[in-house]
Order: sequence, then C-alpha cells, then structure tokens
Amino acid sequence: MTELSWITLLPPFLAIGLALLTRQVYLALFAGIWLGYFLLNQSGFLPSLAEAIDAVIAVLGNPGDARVVVFTLIIGAFIITLERSGAVSGFVRFLERSRWVTNGKRAQWMAWLIGIVIFIESNITVLVAGTVSRPLFDRFRVAREKLAYIIDSTSAPICMLIPLNAWGAFNLGLLDGLGVQDPLKVLLASIPLNLYAITAVALTAYTISRNYNPGPMASAQVRTHSGDVDGIDIAASTGERKHVKPRLINMLLPVFTLILAMPLGLWITGDGEIFAGSGSTSVLWASFAALTVISLLVIFQRSMTLEELSHTWMEGAGRMLPLAVILVLALALGAISKTLGTGDYVAGMVGDAIPMAFLPLVIFLVAGVIAFSVGSSWGTFSIMLPIAIPVASALGAEPALFVAAVLSGGIFGDHASPISDTTIVSSLAAGTEHIDHVRTQLPYALIAGAISAVGFVGLGLLLL
Repeated sequence: MTELSWITLLPPFLAIGLALLTRQVYLALFAGIWLGYFLLNQSGFLPSLAEAIDAVIAVLGNPGDARVVVFTLIIGAFIITLERSGAVSGFVRFLERSRWVTNGKRAQWMAWLIGIVIFIESNITVLVAGTVSRPLFDRFRVAREKLAYIIDSTSAPICMLIPLNAWGAFNLGLLDGLGVQDPLKVLLASIPLNLYAITAVALTAYTISRNYNPGPMASAQVRTHSGDVDGIDIAASTGERKHVKPRLINMLLPVFTLILAMPLGLWITGDGEIFAGSGSTSVLWASFAALTVISLLVIFQRSMTLEELSHTWMEGAGRMLPLAVILVLALALGAISKTLGTGDYVAGMVGDAIPMAFLPLVIFLVAGVIAFSVGSSWGTFSIMLPIAIPVASALGAEPALFVAAVLSGGIFGDHASPISDTTIVSSLAAGTEHIDHVRTQLPYALIAGAISAVGFVGLGLLLL
C-alpha cells in the first residue's frame, strides 16, 4: 500500500462495528488485525490469518509489553490473595468500630471516602463500600440507589486518577506499545485532563453535601424515607473465606508496599530521576513486592498452606487473563494500524473537516458511545487509543489530552451503560435492583458528561 486512502480506516472501523454489534471485544479486535494484514499484503485470507496470529504473538516479544502482561496476572493474584486473607473484613470491622457515622450524611461520606482510599481495584472498592455502608444507609433511611451511585462513581474514576493498579498498568502498556515516548509521563499528564473522572468524583461530593437528588433519585429517596427499603436481599460477597480471622494489617501493609514500591522502582530504573524511570518495570516490581508481602503474611498467620496459596495465585491470574488478552490484541491492532498509516490518514481527513480544537470532544463522545454499547471501558480503551494516539502524533499535538479524552469517554459510557460489569456489581453491593440503579445514576452521568464535553472544547481551544 503506497498511498494513504480510506481503506486504512477499515481495520479499526471493523473492530468498532463488531464490538458494537456483538459486544465481543476479543473477536472484534482480532478481526481488525486480520483485515489489516489482508489489506497490507493482499495475500489472501488464510495467509493473512497466519500473519495476524504471528503479529499477536510478536507483541510478547517486546519486553515492555511482556512486563505489563505479567503485571496484569500478578495483580490478579495479589487481589484474590488480599480478598482471602481477611484483609477486607478486617478493614470493614475497623470502619464499623470507629462509630463515626451518626447520621445519613455521614453514612454517605463514609461510602465516598472508602471509594477514595481503596484504589487498588474497582470491584473491591464497590464491594467493601457496599458491605460497610448498606446497613447504615438502611438505618438512616438513605436510598440504596444513592449508595449504588456513590460507590459506582468513586470506583473506576478513582482507579483512573490514582493509577497504581491494573487500570494504570493496562493503559500504560497500551501507550508503550503504541510507541508513545515517555508513556508514564503522558499517563500522569492525562490525569488532570481526565475531566469525566474528576467531574464524577466532584459531583458525587456535591450530591452528598447538598442532598442533590435529580429525577428518579428523588423518588427513590422519598420512598426510602417512608420506610420502604426496596431492594434485593443478596449479600455482596467480598470473596473471603468465612473461617479466616479479620486482619486490618493484611490490608494496610500490602497496599502501603504497593504505593511505596512504585516511585522507588521509578527512581531506581531512572538512575535517580523518577520521571525517567521505566513505568512497566516499576509496576511489575511494585505488584510483585505487594504480592510477596501479603503471601508472607498469610503463611506466617497460618491462614493458608503453601499449596492453597499457589492455587489462589493461579485463580487470581486466571481472573485477569481476559484483560491480558485484550491488551495483547489491542497492541497488535495498534501496530498494524500504524503500519497502514491509519492515524496519518485520519489526521489529514479530520484536519480539513473538523477544527482541531474540537477533536478531543469528538474522541470523548465516540469513546462514550462505544463504552455504552459494549459495556466495557477497558474494551473501549483498547479500541480507541490505537486510533487517538496516531492522530495526535500526525497532528504534532501533545498526546495527553487525546489520552484523557479516550479515558474520560470510556468511563462515561461505562457509567451510563446498563450492561457494564461495574454497574452490575454496584447494584449487587448496594442491595438494589439493577434497573433502579441504572435509572437513578443516568441523570448524574449525563450531567458529568455534559460538563466534561464543554470542558474538552475549552481544553481543545487552549491546548491545540
């Protein structure tokens, strides 16, 4: 292919179309890769299939990409070991004994603060906050739908704003694989530009402080005040074994290790310069250090045998395997799109059709539509970043704003979507009907989305 044409758009468009149609991100990404190699070499569908498979395998030949994939598996092992060590129940018991909550507003603030403090994994945040707060919300007659909204809106956004977790590593791996120089610096620079994440957390705080209940939430609150706690009786499970003793130390020590090991790794790999360090190496070291600490704790506490611990590691890694597969496929799609010149073509096309200042808004809205339809923010990141990064590069623009637009759109669509796994888990943890959570959260998501859309226009005018 000697010149750029509309044909270069077909692989990512096929991936987007199949993702929207089938909601199968794996199939969609691989189909895009396959079509890309068919267009590149025009060697027939079967030879291009072999080339596509080789391209996926080749991703693991890059040390940085391989480190992020291994990190994803290690963090899965860490999370499940943490769950089964008594760490979560220990943290829950600590909060219950604090007796700080004396009214409905404080119950809401506690749920909000848990979402801020526990940033290692979105589902753990949701389950801990729901387990602790649900009885208090019932006692002070605050709607369970409000609890579901609070914990849903402080889980994924906080994981994006404090990216010392699988969310950060996943996007760091995508940026590194897409050829972004200093991917860690770009990811950190995108944090203050991640308007939806910031707005969602801030709007939740405003909602609590002002008792803001728009539309369906007002009806839910009136019903709850009358004594009708309408919900489900399924208790949210944190994944802990019932016979394990609650231990707060099992939450605090590994999490502090994770937090401290990350900058230490950056400092070491950067020869004393944190921002020159290797992000993929540092997150791998930090996750391994945290896994080592929690593993030693459960062995010394005799809450697990070495055999049980090794089985737990494998189970946790297995949980994260689908995300690792998405990451590898997304990197392979990004590679073939770069070879075809998709980003350069899109940049030339939109440069004539769309004012440059409006590109972040367009990217935000497209990512939001994909996430809403697919129900997966991670799947959206894997589809949109391989498109947005080359466009930014071709236009000579700083990539941080384009990254922030993709991440914001992914979380926005995920929050509004009734098929999002985070939305479903939030309903379960709060003990409310899923459709009630979707209905009551949608106005908040739309408000935060509208504010973010206006903000991205402003940022585009200022920065592009």
